[in-house]
Amino acid sequence: MKDARLTMIKYYLASSNVRIREIMKQLLYCLVFSFCALIVKAQDSVSIKVNDQYQRDIEHAMIISNDSDTVYTNNSGEVKFAYTIVDSFSVTKDGYETKSFAISNLKKFKPVFIHKDFTYRDLFTPMFYIINGGLWLLLLIIFAETGLFIGFFFPGDSLLFVAGIYSHELVERFTTHHPFLDLIILTAMIIVAGILGNSLGYYFGKKIGPAMFSWRDRFLFKKKYLIQANDFYQKNGGAAIIYARFVPIVRTFAPIIAGIVNMDKKKFSYYNIIGCIAWVTSMIFGGHYLQRFFEVKFHFNLKKHLELIVLGIVIITTLPILVKVFFGKKTHAPHI
Repeated sequence: MKDARLTMIKYYLASSNVRIREIMKQLLYCLVFSFCALIVKAQDSVSIKVNDQYQRDIEHAMIISNDSDTVYTNNSGEVKFAYTIVDSFSVTKDGYETKSFAISNLKKFKPVFIHKDFTYRDLFTPMFYIINGGLWLLLLIIFAETGLFIGFFFPGDSLLFVAGIYSHELVERFTTHHPFLDLIILTAMIIVAGILGNSLGYYFGKKIGPAMFSWRDRFLFKKKYLIQANDFYQKNGGAAIIYARFVPIVRTFAPIIAGIVNMDKKKFSYYNIIGCIAWVTSMIFGGHYLQRFFEVKFHFNLKKHLELIVLGIVIITTLPILVKVFFGKKTHAPHI
């Protein structure tokens, strides 16, 4: 009888342990499920900034996420919206690509980038050349603007100024990890490209320059630009090679005019080197150090206002031409 009771007690204890384990297991499952559900359903908010490949703020861009309504960026390209930890979102706008991002990959207020579709206006944007061609395209443009008569439409002054702002990125392959030395390397390479470009223009002018006054206007050639450069040279003499570096369009034709009038080669080389050093150094160093000055002193990032800066440079550098066009005397093509 006693053994039977002990057997019954052991049976009930064993049964109770099994039931307790089952209950604990069920409770654990419930806790895990509830925790996962809370993670999935719990919403938070995130702030992002949307830029294009030129690092310009994109206003009124559409943000579409899984569990929130469609929202739009403000005038500064910023927006705040609700999300879950497993969410993703898409950014889109007319004229731009549509791109998706995972919330889990975002850092706090990290900018996201979507590419603007190409338009012909991009050709007049200095950042277009820096992003798509880098240092080598920059050197080619400086060479072409001063060495080939088809290069007059390139944004030389503003391109050099912006290159000064992005000097570190442009010479990343040749970097010395010292900002000033990197700036010197960039400046020296551009100076060489400018000197060679002007030398080619001078040689071109000596060979076929006089015949250019009888050429018809074409898309890439306007006789009035050649005449303006001739007037500029006649007024300023050899120093025109230096002055012309700072005047768009004129700097393209000034070395050609020097070749046409058979300017002494040594004299031209002297003015060419001095002018190129002055032009490139002032633009590159100006962009580099003004960016640092405004950022440190006023917390004002010039990279975010490149369009206004470029517009200001264009107005300043083209002012002599505008004065000549509207207030100067009409000039007729000379007979050579």
